[in-house]
This record gives sequence, structure tokens and C-alpha cells, in this order.
Amino acid sequence: MYPGTHAAVNPDKPAIIMAGSGHTVTYGELEQRSAALAAALRDNGLAKGDVIAVLSENTAEVLELYWAAIRSGLYITAVNRHLAPGEVAYIISDSGAKVLFASARLGELATKAVAEVGETDLATFAFGGQIDGFGRYDDLLVADVNPLVDQPRGSEMLYSSGTTGRPKGIKPTLLPIQVDQPGDPITGLVQHVFKVTDADVYLSPAPMYHAAPLKWCGAVHALGGTVVVMEKFDAEKALAAIEKYRITITQMVPTMFVRMLQLPARTRDAYDISSMRVAVHAAAPCPPEVKQSMIDWWGPILVEYYSATEQHGTTIITTQEWLTKRGSVGKSALGPVHICDDGGNELATGEVGQVYFERETRPFTYHNDPEKTRDAQHPEHENWTTVGDLGYVDEDGYLFLTDRKAFMIISGGVNIYPQEIENVLTLHPKVFDVAVIGVPDAEMGQQVKAVVALRDGEVPSDDLAAEIIEYTRERIAHFKAPRSVDFVDELPRTATGKLIKRDIEKNYLVESGA
Repeated sequence: MYPGTHAAVNPDKPAIIMAGSGHTVTYGELEQRSAALAAALRDNGLAKGDVIAVLSENTAEVLELYWAAIRSGLYITAVNRHLAPGEVAYIISDSGAKVLFASARLGELATKAVAEVGETDLATFAFGGQIDGFGRYDDLLVADVNPLVDQPRGSEMLYSSGTTGRPKGIKPTLLPIQVDQPGDPITGLVQHVFKVTDADVYLSPAPMYHAAPLKWCGAVHALGGTVVVMEKFDAEKALAAIEKYRITITQMVPTMFVRMLQLPARTRDAYDISSMRVAVHAAAPCPPEVKQSMIDWWGPILVEYYSATEQHGTTIITTQEWLTKRGSVGKSALGPVHICDDGGNELATGEVGQVYFERETRPFTYHNDPEKTRDAQHPEHENWTTVGDLGYVDEDGYLFLTDRKAFMIISGGVNIYPQEIENVLTLHPKVFDVAVIGVPDAEMGQQVKAVVALRDGEVPSDDLAAEIIEYTRERIAHFKAPRSVDFVDELPRTATGKLIKRDIEKNYLVESGA
């Protein structure tokens, strides 16, 4: 299914509503505009397997371009608008994009990025206004072109957030189906597991250059629901949007939960959220106390899934399951789970190792990086792949994540997982944000350090640092507690809430001379 299926029977139904402005695109308009764009791209020489890039804030045009690509066998690469010009240029060049679409609000960034790309055959178009040297997006919508007859299903080709290194292009294999045929695994998951139908109204609060927001918006459209897009996440405005648009399902990241929980109780209670039937969360580990607080507030409607941009596997857990398997990310819903040591040997139940998912064939490659592709594969099984997460499976088949392999601290030969310590400190009444890292230690190899941003009105002090350390020691083993606490104004995070730990760690490595 795709927007055209629903446009044929209900053309005036809202497909996209921008939460802040109220700007609405109907299914009839989404079908017409995406079909015109697809035909124009074909007439400009693009063929199945080619790439278009999109540089934009959250706008309706992003989803129009998404469907233009998906209905014409193209890859769409949505580019993080917070990157520097050189980083944007790298993604445009590395992806092999033949066309760049850019929002006029990001005209300066787009212009600088194109200049750094240099002499290429890259075509450029602007929407939402003009950018010097760029063509007009609206001209493509009114061009005299013949609609496509053959509509092979395209795909997203997104770049990882780069929290542990340079962004990697993740290129799925194109499905051998037409756009109106079943077979897309994300649409199937959203339909059969989350029970999304054309009656649902989905709130998308996160940036659409990330995998989950873009793919979920596409899946909801495939099923005929309405997508309400927040221009930018704000805790209170999210609650207001739920009330105003009678949202039935949303997807958030744990940091959004934390920000909403930090609102005054009177603010939280002021909004009617009774229309909500499912609150999905993913993308980053959710501290158990945060999740419990959300369940206490919103009821047993939370559903968590664990996956990755690589789409190599998925686990899912409902509220009811989580209450008996506290801290788990669930059982496999796509690809059996294998826990292996560094040599690739499978580990016993309860032992921590690298998390692999098994698929019938290898589901992705890292574009232009065969070495990274090989590193993601199991030593003996090409169709077992990993993204570097560590965890274990219990006797009932539930997966528990411990941390990223890259972030594990080894102190005195003992493995310490920062995520466990961060979970403890997230709801400390004086802590706004926290990252736990390992710093060099002459005797132990590494020691645990907490880097903390305080809530408004709190003042850093040695006494507060001691309080934070003692707070941790009261809740988990003493050897896991921070040996020191540093206070900062702000911690670097991606727009989906992931800590950019490599930036934090880099500062301490430089200071230590390591």
C-alpha cells in the first residue's frame, strides 16, 4: 500500500498535519505531488537505484519527496541539518546523490555544502522559498510529464548519527516489489505488531532525518493514517498536540520522556491525553525509573522496541511484559538473537556478549565501506550482523542490553557499563542530564567519571559531587559508582537524544595526554 491507495477512496483525508502551523496536506495532494515529483525525477534521468538527498527541517515536503523516491525505485538520503557544510558535502558525495533538495531556511548551509562538493552533475532544487543557483521545487510539481507506470519500491539510505565515528551510509537491498505491493518489513511490523490502521493519528515529534521517524511516517501513510509532525520537539507542546489532534499513537525517545517528566505536575495534568492507545519508544536505552514513571502517568500503553538504522533485527516488549522483565527490550520480532564473545562463540544464557541478529540474507551494507560491512558480520555467519551493542538473553528469551561495546569501561579488569550508572542518576532531583565515561587511571587502567548538567537553580560544588557519588553507591555496587563528578552547562546529544560520547571522551583523552 501507498498514499495512492487511500487517495483513490478518501482524497480529502489529512495525510500530513504540521503541528505548529496547522498546514495540512491531504491524501489526494500527497498522491498528486509525489507522483509529479517521481515523474520529473525520471525525466531528469534518474533510474532505479539512484539517490536523492534532502536537507531540511521538519516540513511536509520531506514526506512528499519520501514518497516520490519510494514509488520510483530510488533511494532517499535525509541529511542531518545540524551538520557542518563539509559533513553535509561528505554525505552528498559519499551517497552518490544525483539531486539535492533543500529547504530555503537552510539556504546558507546548502550553498556552502554544494560548493564543497565541487564540480559534479548534482542537480539542486529549493522549497519553501528561493536559494540562489537552485531550481524551484514547485516547477517540478507543475511540469508537463507523464506519470510513472512502473513503480518499483525504493528505500531509505540513511547515515548513522556518527556517535562513535564518521557517519556510515546504510544501504538496504531494494525489495523486488512494486510500491503498492506488500513486503516492506517496517510497514508489516507497524500494521501487525502495533495494530496501526487508517483510524490512527500518529504524532511524530523527532527530526525526520533519522530512521525511525521517517520510516514510521511512511508506514502510517501506507496504512492510511494521519501523520502529525512537530516542527521541533517541546515537552509541553507535545502534550498540547496530543490533546488538540486526538493523537492515538506516538513514538518518542527516552530523553523526551525525561523532559516531560521534568515539567511541573500542574502542567502535565493540564492536558487531556486520553486519546492515546500506544506510546512507542526506542532509539536509546530508557532508564527503568523513567519508564516506570511514564507508565504511572500514561498507563500500561508503552511499547518498546530495539532496532537500528541498519534494520538488521528487532525486539519488542509491551508494558505488561516489562513489568515482569524490568529493564528488558523484549523478545525477537525480526531475526533470532545470538549473543557471542569476541571470537564469535555463542554464549550461555545470562552471559554478556555482542548482540547479533540472524536474517535469511545479509540485510544491509555500509555504503563504500566493505571493511565496516565485514566488521558488522559474524566471523562465520554472513547473515548474522551486529551494530556493536552488548547484552544478554535470559532463560525466557528476553534480551537485556548492557551498553555499547565502544563505551564499556574496564577498571581493574572488571567490565563496567556506563548505561547502568546513567540510569541511576537520570532521575536524581538535581540532575538535568548525565553522561558516564571511563577516564585514564594509572593504577586501574580506567576509572568511572560522571559528567553532569544540573537543573536550573542548582549550583555545582564539591558537596554536591559527593552527594551524587553517594546516591549512586546506595543503589548499585560501590565499584560501579563514579570516582569523580564534573559539572558542565550542557551535554552533546543528537536530536533523538543519543549522547555523543566520543566528543565527551575526546576532551578527557586530550587533557590526559592519552
